[in-house]
Amino acid sequence: MDKKLNFASIPSSAYVHIPFCRRRCFYCDFPIFVVGDRSRGETSSTISHYVELLIQEISITQSFGQPLKTIFFGGGTPSLLAIDQLQQILASLERHFGIVPGAEISMEMDPGTFDLAHIEGYRSLGVNRVSLGVQAFQAELLKVAGRSHSIADIFAAVELLRKVEIPEFSLDLISGLPHQSLEDWQDSLFQAVAIAPTHISIYDLTIEPGTAFGRYYKPGDRPLPTDETTVQMYQMAQQVLTGAGYEHYEISNYAQPGHQCQHNRVYWENRPYYGFGMGAASYVDSKRFTRPRKTKEYYQWVEAGCIVDCEVTPVNEVLLETLMLGLRLAEGLSLETLGAEFGEKKVEDIHQFLQPYFDKGWVEVIEGRLRLSDPQGFLFSNVVLAELFAEFGE
Repeated sequence: MDKKLNFASIPSSAYVHIPFCRRRCFYCDFPIFVVGDRSRGETSSTISHYVELLIQEISITQSFGQPLKTIFFGGGTPSLLAIDQLQQILASLERHFGIVPGAEISMEMDPGTFDLAHIEGYRSLGVNRVSLGVQAFQAELLKVAGRSHSIADIFAAVELLRKVEIPEFSLDLISGLPHQSLEDWQDSLFQAVAIAPTHISIYDLTIEPGTAFGRYYKPGDRPLPTDETTVQMYQMAQQVLTGAGYEHYEISNYAQPGHQCQHNRVYWENRPYYGFGMGAASYVDSKRFTRPRKTKEYYQWVEAGCIVDCEVTPVNEVLLETLMLGLRLAEGLSLETLGAEFGEKKVEDIHQFLQPYFDKGWVEVIEGRLRLSDPQGFLFSNVVLAELFAEFGE
């Protein structure tokens, strides 16, 4: 039986933002703080101070009484944390909320930012899922993207993860990079499959204003791949990865059977979650709130008592969020659950509005679930969702 979407329930997941990076990648618009190539948690007073403020935020956040089932350390580069700093953060979460035995504890890591001692320390603290930011398997593309790691760093990192037997290991790749050819992309996919992580995330490059890429390039202009090429890249990824036994369970994500990311499913199913740290978003008590994105403002906000000033999300926004997030999943959305949550008339209106996309083969209903087809519906998801927002956004 389907869980009620967007149910007003108790959060049991937490996202923790660790903003520090050795350098800013050229495509990145995340809230980060550059600490340089030599800085780590053990030696950086900046990181130490941030951890203190982060723990302060955790300690004064209202707990709704349910222990955490998933915790996700994102960034930034969380693998720049010292072992004792991660221990302090986890201890604070345990003390304030509780953590269920065997909780999924994920950490984003970059190749070249951790050694055996660090990964053993993280593993001993309960980290059981790692998302490794590989992005490409070509040295020239890593340089183009502003990455700080080398190809050798990638394979060294994979070896370390295997040595400490991290049970869940995801690998991230980016398609559509400047100068990236179909041959490059195919090679990256084949190398990823050869490594055989339990999970692979594929992200199509987005040119964000304010980034280095945003200054260098305009979408659609060379040396960026053409739209036709990026479509071929998406289709190639779908064919290669599903052919290798990965389930295409979300627009950008593939997993071996039984290895989907449970934390990210909280977002896609529009369930509530806590957020902590600079720029982190939370969805608690039917309210969405994003913390300040700059270090100074975040510190001031914590020192002022972490006051969350926002209103309950209106029903029409909840509907649009439910559609936007749920249609990212391969299984889509239960029409029965949508009807119970938003009314049968609204479901009928949505179905009627989407009829042209049913005719195109982009949208389908299978066993009572509204979903985008794979790969065509996923490829044109932005078109479908933009039209839904325009029609039902008022």
